[in-house]
Order: sequence, then structure tokens, then C-alpha cells
Amino acid sequence: MPGTTLPVFLAASVPSSGHAVLDGEEARHAATVRRLRAGERLVLTDGAGAMARCVVDAVQAGRDPLLTLTVESSWTEEPPALRILVAQALAKGDRGELAVELATEAGADAIVPWRAARSVAKWEDGGRGDKALARWRATARAAAKQARRAHVPDVTEPVTTRELAGLVATMSLAIVLESDVPDRLTDLPLPDTGDILLVVGPEGGVTDEELSTLRDAGARAVRLGTTVLRTSTAAAVALGALGALSTRWS
Repeated sequence: MPGTTLPVFLAASVPSSGHAVLDGEEARHAATVRRLRAGERLVLTDGAGAMARCVVDAVQAGRDPLLTLTVESSWTEEPPALRILVAQALAKGDRGELAVELATEAGADAIVPWRAARSVAKWEDGGRGDKALARWRATARAAAKQARRAHVPDVTEPVTTRELAGLVATMSLAIVLESDVPDRLTDLPLPDTGDILLVVGPEGGVTDEELSTLRDAGARAVRLGTTVLRTSTAAAVALGALGALSTRWS
């Protein structure tokens, strides 16, 4: 990808040539945090694959910063042929946001918040749940920019175990991470294309009933290794393993 060392900023649309304008919160970050100036370069992305390397023509500071840009080159990043969706159990405190951050940096293509039975955080319907979901989505956006990704993973509405089982049934492969099962992730035959669902349980673990429900829908329970990982790190570790074992990194 051209310009991979340049800072990345999200825009509603990315022109393939000519001029562009960066405004709003992204312009504020570029002007006041990154302190970009005329003559410096950045990359614009729409978060859906379109990217453009731009040179800064001018920076308008103040309460409403604005950067005017000239597009030097543009390209499109296609999504991987084998996508990985992470079903992440809700976690207390900032552990859920850490899980989203690490999974995004490790390449998750979508994140599904899961209302697991042993999740301490519940995300009840209403204002508090909406704010928690907004934090996860903001975290995914920030992590995608940090990783200089062309695609920002979608963070869906939270699902119940029954709804998660319905999603399992639509996948090319569904994996539940469990520390005390005999099968290993490295033993699984992985598809070259399609969607893999990676299910990560809460700190208290997946209940027997949940595991049975997901297995009945077609999921495979596997372990990563001999140690037990936190819910905030398990998805990132598994994504790295899947990247090496599959066609995703080829």
C-alpha cells in the first residue's frame, strides 16, 4: 500500500484526483495533535477501501480547523477473500475496548458484541448501552487509523447467544475459543474464502449451555495453546495465528 508510513485520516469520501478538504474532528486532530503543515503528506480513507495520498496545501487553524489537500495518487484496497468476524463477549471496565482495539489492529473485519451469560457488563437497552456501543465503534475507528488500515471493521449491535448461534449457521467456519478442550486451532482445516466467526468468551468463560448451543449450530471449540488468555487479548492472538495459517497474509 503506497504511503503506509503516513498518518491516516478518515473522510466521508475520497476523490481519486484533484483536490480534497479535511474538516471536522479529523481536521482538528491533524492540525492540533499531529500539527501537520503545508507541504506535509497524509493518507485519506473512507474506511471502506478507498485511499488517497495527499499533500497539504494549507491549514486553517482556529475553532473549526480545515485542511485543503491535493491528491497525488489514489488506490483501492480490496477486502480479504477470507474474512474474520470476532464475536467478543462484553467485558467490564475498559477491557472490552482494549479487546476491540487489539482485534482491529490484528485485522478483524467485523466485531460482534456478545451478551454472554457470564459477562459482568450487560449493555442494557437505552442510553448506557448506546454509549458503550459508541465507545467500541470509536475505538475501532481509532485503531484502524493507527494500523493504517483501508477498512474500518463494522461493530454491530450486540447479540444474544441465540442470535449468535444464528450467525454461526451462516459462516464458512465458526470457532469458539476454549482453554480446556482437546482440539487445537492448528488442527482445523481453514477455508481459502468466505467468512470465519471467532467467538471469544468473557473472563468467567463460556457456559456449558452456551457452548452446546453454539456447537449445535455448527461451531468448533478449540484451544490456542497451553495457557489461558484474557478476553481482551484472546482475539488478537487468534487473529495472528489465523493470519499465518490461512491465505489472509499471503
